[in-house]
Amino acid sequence: MSQETKSGEVFDWSILRKIYKYVNPYKGTFYFLVILTVLTGVLAPTRPYFIQYTVDNHILFGDFEGLWQMTVLLIGIAIVQGIIQFGQTYYSEWLGHTIILDIRTRLYQHITHLRLQFFDRTPIGRLVTRNISDVEALSSIFTEGLASIVGDFLQLLFILVLMFYTNWKLTLISMAALPLLLGSTYVFKEKIKSAFNDVRTAVANLNTFVQEHITGMSVVQIFNSEEREYKKFSEINRQHRRAHLRSVLYYSIYFPVAEVIGAMGTGLLVWYGARGVLHEDITLGMLVAFIMYISMFFRPIRQIADRFNTLQMGIVSSDRILKLLENDEYVQKNGNYKPAKMEGNVHFDKVWFAYQDENYILKNISFDVQKGEMVALVGATGAGKSSVINLLSRFYEINQGRIEIDGTDIRDYDLYALRQQIGVVLQDVFLFSDSIFNNITLNNPAISREKVLEAAELVGAREFIERLPQGFDYNVMERGATLSVGQRQLISFVRAMVYNPAVIVLDEATSSVDSETEAMIENAMEKLMKGRTSIVIAHRLATIQRANKIIVLDKGEIKEIGTHEELLEHGGFYAQLHEMQYRG
Repeated sequence: MSQETKSGEVFDWSILRKIYKYVNPYKGTFYFLVILTVLTGVLAPTRPYFIQYTVDNHILFGDFEGLWQMTVLLIGIAIVQGIIQFGQTYYSEWLGHTIILDIRTRLYQHITHLRLQFFDRTPIGRLVTRNISDVEALSSIFTEGLASIVGDFLQLLFILVLMFYTNWKLTLISMAALPLLLGSTYVFKEKIKSAFNDVRTAVANLNTFVQEHITGMSVVQIFNSEEREYKKFSEINRQHRRAHLRSVLYYSIYFPVAEVIGAMGTGLLVWYGARGVLHEDITLGMLVAFIMYISMFFRPIRQIADRFNTLQMGIVSSDRILKLLENDEYVQKNGNYKPAKMEGNVHFDKVWFAYQDENYILKNISFDVQKGEMVALVGATGAGKSSVINLLSRFYEINQGRIEIDGTDIRDYDLYALRQQIGVVLQDVFLFSDSIFNNITLNNPAISREKVLEAAELVGAREFIERLPQGFDYNVMERGATLSVGQRQLISFVRAMVYNPAVIVLDEATSSVDSETEAMIENAMEKLMKGRTSIVIAHRLATIQRANKIIVLDKGEIKEIGTHEELLEHGGFYAQLHEMQYRG
């Protein structure tokens, strides 16, 4: 199981600058929050000051009228402070989750445009973690991040100013325990940062494991691996628990220690202050105010330690998200050629392709397919047949050579226009958890229901679809689990037909269906391919005997090209494949 990258410093200003760019559309709200934060930092420490004044100038002299006025003032301050705190809490959450909405939407859009090579080596569970958990953690930068930390520091600064202004000796006595608190806070911050990183790593590993094994549950069950996979999951889960409990342990130690240190400071202040009151060096109101000051002073320091670590985790998540957003492994959209309709003349010219480095899957591939022709690709598993059609749709980029459609390099086409004209039916059909109608149209409003019904009728799928509950509105569940392999294949055929492409690609489209369903598909294929360029990959040679041209691939190279009869007469690779298949 791969591990997540650990984070660096808390204040990685380059990351913060990039993230705060997302604040630009909401500058008004952001500046309003800054004002509220400043007001909170300044207003809170005024209460002890006014209480000191009340005790020394009204309570001790029995001045009930003055006491009443100061009570009203303190209540007013409390109400104003409550309103400000409400606005600060609500609008910081609003800003944080609004920015989360923007980032998550952009991140998903970015992921959908990455080339397939990226997905070949990146666990899906990790991408889910990026889009859900990491984006959620990022919100802490706005809800509990810099603004809150700045507010806490302002409050500390204003408290210190008032304390020194009131009595510098009491202030120094009050701060006697501060070095101990700062030292324990620093140790806690470093320890909890490491624990939080381990928690995030464990969460990503859990997501990856669960996603992969639920997707591959049929393999787990077929090979009786439930117990073995359960043990693996239990170990990963235990790692998550250990990391989480380690963070809980640090919290459990730090906050009681901070409380004891704060109590020590308060006790020292009361002892010294009481002596001052008895000797009339210090007023009673001043002592009461200082007790409130020290409580207010130590509380933000404890909060700052927690906020620093929350901010750290937000920056860790931000770093991961930004790295994904900055990933430029997407198909280059330099082309802008948008023909109204393709003719369908396909030309491969000395094409070389490798998924990794120079381990070439295709080597010097050259062939032509004329408009309306049916060309078949045959060969052993791993010969490079699927790679040919992946390159045609620009799912991957070629290393050398050139691929043209109607005499134009496919890289000069607008990518959307190119793929719109190429219909693909794969062996492993993917259906979303949605209605059959939406799986056919892929929510394209330009495709009418009448067009879907017409295509389904042509394929021969309309009858079985209308027998299902709700017919075309029947929910097929995830990956089409409630349908047979043949039914899913027929639906994918309808999906290809409604887009009316100029080029049809069939990758083992009939290899997983029974004879009756195969006959239905072949009948539909004949109607679909009429007047269209067709590239067919098939292990069953019977389905391609009428092809205009058969291309035999072996280890990424073209070994033979010809019609069915020509290749049998030649007695080469194709003849051997034919003999092996029909010998049984």
